[in-house]
Amino acid sequence: MSKLNELTVKEALEGLKKKEFTSVDLVKSCLAQIEKFDPKIKAFLRVTSESAIKKAEEADKEISAKGAEAFVNKPLLGIPYAAKDNYSTKNIETTASSKVLEGYVPPFDATAIKKLNEAGAILLGKTNLDAFAHGSSTETSDFGTTFNPWDLSKVPGGSSGGSAAAVASHMVLFATGSETGGSTRGPASWCGVTGVKPSYGRVSRYGIVAMASSTDSPGPLTKTAEDAAVVLRVMAGKDPLDATSSPAEVPDYLAEGKSFSMKGVKIGRPVSYFEMELEEGTRKKIDEAIEVFKSLGAEIIDVDMLSPKYSIAVYTILQRSEVSSNLARLDGIRYGHDRNSFGFEAKKRIMLGAYTLSSGYYDAYYAKAQKVRTLIKQSFDAAFEKVDLLVAPSMPCVALDVGESFNSPMFGEMMDVLNEPSCIAGVPGISVPCGFYNGLPVGVQIMSRINEESKIFGALFNYQGATAFHLEKPALIKE
Repeated sequence: MSKLNELTVKEALEGLKKKEFTSVDLVKSCLAQIEKFDPKIKAFLRVTSESAIKKAEEADKEISAKGAEAFVNKPLLGIPYAAKDNYSTKNIETTASSKVLEGYVPPFDATAIKKLNEAGAILLGKTNLDAFAHGSSTETSDFGTTFNPWDLSKVPGGSSGGSAAAVASHMVLFATGSETGGSTRGPASWCGVTGVKPSYGRVSRYGIVAMASSTDSPGPLTKTAEDAAVVLRVMAGKDPLDATSSPAEVPDYLAEGKSFSMKGVKIGRPVSYFEMELEEGTRKKIDEAIEVFKSLGAEIIDVDMLSPKYSIAVYTILQRSEVSSNLARLDGIRYGHDRNSFGFEAKKRIMLGAYTLSSGYYDAYYAKAQKVRTLIKQSFDAAFEKVDLLVAPSMPCVALDVGESFNSPMFGEMMDVLNEPSCIAGVPGISVPCGFYNGLPVGVQIMSRINEESKIFGALFNYQGATAFHLEKPALIKE
């Protein structure tokens, strides 16, 4: 049997129900892994050991008293997880990896955290990210860089790099991430885990430190697509505290995904995505993944879509504009530290955003970007008239060296170029590992119409049933 911390959510739940081990055993196994490997990886900003063990003891009492019945209303009972540090956590410091918020202890939980806790999941700690989620490498954190478990000289991606690294190194069974333009799928790809960017509004943004409010999409990072289906179902749903959250009913992603057949499914291969500059090793692994989908019964169809290159300018303008608006509330009065504590990346984004929203430039930049945003959405709508799903690389290359992100002022936008269009359009996408190049994971992503995540899960359940890339472990944590 695997070490307990190396179990999937599904395996851990089965073990807890059969009383093969306890939640305390599970939590202590994860805490031991954190103690052993996090000094090298630096995925966590803070670990909540005492409260986690206490909650695990409570979970064990409930399981002992009710047996399998305990899991009916608490589908994640006893399962340890980590939260990206832009999720508000009651009585636990939440900084979004910025010195501006250092020492800030929220008096409430983000809705997604509340739902996970109510489902019985046990928070082990808060993970590192690019400060305010501004970045794609987890190097702009004011509290230090997180390193990729597959190769400590590489970055894990960002901004959810701490969460992805924690899952990849089996320090937790799952973690929360958030994506504005690639911040979940990017780290998932570079760390070899499953990363879910749900439809915009599918998961409440309430209590999550805002970056770009019109594209921010919280979602889970997990070891498998099946685990992601279970966790997303808990996180998703309409929230009266978030007016942009979707009122659409939350399906049973696991059940619907398992009943999904690949036979006759039309998967679109957006030609423009493959015309982008892709690393040859990455391109080869994506082509191999497409062949797997074909062998499972899917029909692969080339589709014409607006080039992702147009999303770079649109995303940059919209994101910077919304950043300047959202960070204006951090004035040093309500949150303890004044604006001198902003890092370079935040200052840069605030300045550009304020410029694009200023009188005389709004129409030239922001209004024009919104018009192109509509064209990007229409491009997706037209594609989904012809196909059920879309397949594409998650990232243009495998994980890059630590420090490389500082060579380009547009590093994040260039790395996330294959994710930005779907974020701008609000459509969901899920990245899973599809192979390795130079010893580093490669990710493939599947996208669907808004609120049709079940179809993506169905395709990925089939894919992971036919491949074993998601079962590979970094050499660092192998004995």
